[in-house]
Amino acid sequence: MNWGALCRPRGCRGFLLPAILVSALWAPLACAEDVRSAPGEPGPVFSDSGPDAEIYGAAEGYPVGTRGTTTQLDKLVGVYSHFGEIYPSRAIARATTPWQFKRAPEPSIAYSFGTERLSIADYLKRNPVTGLLIARDDTILYEHYQYSRTDHDRFLSQSMAKTLVGMLVGIAVSEGRIKSIDDLVSTYVSGLAGTEYGNTSIRALLNMSSGVEFSENYDGNDDIARLGRALFVGETKDPAAVVAQFNTRTAPPGTKWHYASVETEILGLVLRAATATPVADYLHDRIWDAIGTEADASWAIDGSGQEIAFCCFNATLRDYARLARLLAHDGAWEGRQLIPRQWLLDATTVRPGDGHLAPQVATPYFGYGYQVWLLPGEQRRFALLGIRGQVILVDPASKLVMVHTAVRKKPSEPGGLREPLALWTAVLQQLGK
Repeated sequence: MNWGALCRPRGCRGFLLPAILVSALWAPLACAEDVRSAPGEPGPVFSDSGPDAEIYGAAEGYPVGTRGTTTQLDKLVGVYSHFGEIYPSRAIARATTPWQFKRAPEPSIAYSFGTERLSIADYLKRNPVTGLLIARDDTILYEHYQYSRTDHDRFLSQSMAKTLVGMLVGIAVSEGRIKSIDDLVSTYVSGLAGTEYGNTSIRALLNMSSGVEFSENYDGNDDIARLGRALFVGETKDPAAVVAQFNTRTAPPGTKWHYASVETEILGLVLRAATATPVADYLHDRIWDAIGTEADASWAIDGSGQEIAFCCFNATLRDYARLARLLAHDGAWEGRQLIPRQWLLDATTVRPGDGHLAPQVATPYFGYGYQVWLLPGEQRRFALLGIRGQVILVDPASKLVMVHTAVRKKPSEPGGLREPLALWTAVLQQLGK
């Protein structure tokens, strides 16, 4: 998720399609009412419809399509809930013993946006949300799905996966597998010895401050497109050789923030080398099983079998909420510290001397920590973000979290996060303790 693209218009790939003709089948679907899993009791709510449902392929049942059609608008709903079936992925088994959320009646939530005062129901009518969940600590307060998605669907994380990688690095450090985040990358990934990224510290990669040139503006011709094409082709390629092609340094490490997904990809290589374990398996053993996940997850892999670390983790909404709850508790789960607390504090706090990472400095709104976005303000709050509207927001003080999956029409839209953040602000004001 490139924050710069959210602040100003950017060119996007030319995959806008002619409007899909609406068949007679669409008429009853468009006016479908929300359905509760258990009428009269708190629980998830499901809708067959959603904003612009006809454009998203409602008449055809929100088709999944193929690898060649994943960016077509009428395939987005299907792709973003079946990505792990379209691309080779490593399975992550659900917990041996699932942990269950409690439930509470839905609160009434109103938020201000521009000159309007809107309800959370209005939010869903205005935004292409596939799933929205709000929880406070161990209790789900709100859980709604649109476009015929359900609580059994696994939603694509996009760049929210980056924060998972950042947390796993912290665990690897605590276990002594990574000696120091001030070590150079080449200490662990010999294939990058002699390259600019090989001569960069792990800390600089965590902070997206390597100083190595990498373009990410989602126009189909940028470096992230080149990286994606090399990793998603399914051919066996050395991922270290793939990332080594980006080898021009434009600033000293640790001095300038610049969003670059390739840096998370390299962190994935460091993790694999340091732990001698696939990243997905390490996640399962250190976090996924321990937080009592209820469903299997998956992580896309390249042709060599390496997880594509900068994106493409897939999980259910409630399992994302379990992860968010773990982060809200600063890495602790039911009395057990899974992620070192100090690591999580360091990951979500700007160090003195790292002013280039501060909120409203790194970007016009967000700051940046260890692969996690930092919100402005006196309270420590942070976010996981992915293109097309994937968002997890965390407030450690109140233990409120919001999980938001979506299918926005463009990878990044000017101001695309303003309304979700307005809703989040209202959630904090009205439900925070």
